[in-house]
Amino acid sequence: MKVLTVNPGSGSLRLHVVDGNDATEVDDVESVVDTYGTVDVVAHRLVHGGPDLVEPTVVTPAVREAIAAARSLAPEHVPKTEKLLDQLTKLLPDATHVVCPDTAFHRTIPAVAHTYPLPARWRTQWNLRRYGFHGWSFSWATRRAAQLLDRPTAELNLLVAHLSGGCSVCAVSRGRSVDTSMGFTPLEGTMMTKRSGTVDPGMLLWLLREGKLSVDELEDGLYHHSGLLGLSGTSDDTRDLVRDGDVKTRFALAVFEHRVRRELAAVAASLDRIDALVFTGDIGWDQPEVAEAVAGGLGVLGISGGLSRTREQDALISAPDAAVPVLALQSREELELARAAGDVAR
Repeated sequence: MKVLTVNPGSGSLRLHVVDGNDATEVDDVESVVDTYGTVDVVAHRLVHGGPDLVEPTVVTPAVREAIAAARSLAPEHVPKTEKLLDQLTKLLPDATHVVCPDTAFHRTIPAVAHTYPLPARWRTQWNLRRYGFHGWSFSWATRRAAQLLDRPTAELNLLVAHLSGGCSVCAVSRGRSVDTSMGFTPLEGTMMTKRSGTVDPGMLLWLLREGKLSVDELEDGLYHHSGLLGLSGTSDDTRDLVRDGDVKTRFALAVFEHRVRRELAAVAASLDRIDALVFTGDIGWDQPEVAEAVAGGLGVLGISGGLSRTREQDALISAPDAAVPVLALQSREELELARAAGDVAR
């Protein structure tokens, strides 16, 4: 079965043609048909499924309505998925199109972890709850970590940090998500490259009430001008910041690393033990300075630094005698998307 995976991020688009365990990156949507001919299935990553899309689902008119209803929940992502759905259903009308919500992996989070302490009417009327994101990355990392540790997925308790343009962490208990840092939207949680992550809601109310910012200005600032970019004033790329090494960039990285440690420690409270810490995502996989700083500051959880800087393949990067193993894994969302969509289309 040949599967085209469509993975739009807030500032990127990754396309792969997956055939079994082989994945080939595609340059653009138009070249798919010219280069590969027809595909059997198209797997569309959907960042936010809202309350109605909780698992991979074949696209129908009703599903398109549910996607449209989730548009305001992730305005940086969902409209891109809708546009790509329009484009690819015309280019590949005979393929089975499957929408794969990132939020699906987190549907196992218990009520005590996904419930916001808000008025009941608000919660029920507007489905206010923690949804969680980066599900396909977490799902892949869980299965891949089990392979490297040579342990059944259903027995593993993991802390997973997906660090990329968007960043979030997840507590995985016996293969299932039980807590995560992102919430109702992909803005909550740890600091990111351009997004703020969690900040005091009272401060945001003050900015609005006192007329310091409009709603549009506030949204633009929180999504596009905060995080590493906002603190460094120069770049949102950790490679640039590590290379520059001046006072402002070192401080931006230090805050970023502190916020990741803080979120990992928070979700660790949902586990009865920690079998491994896993780094994935572009930064988690390929920025050893960040992984070292994060792991080295989690001694309270029995995790230590002294990690290998080698990143040639998925591997254990902690010392052989480490109390808690630390792994670095490439994010292979395309393989996880293809697996999930293929199961639905069969």
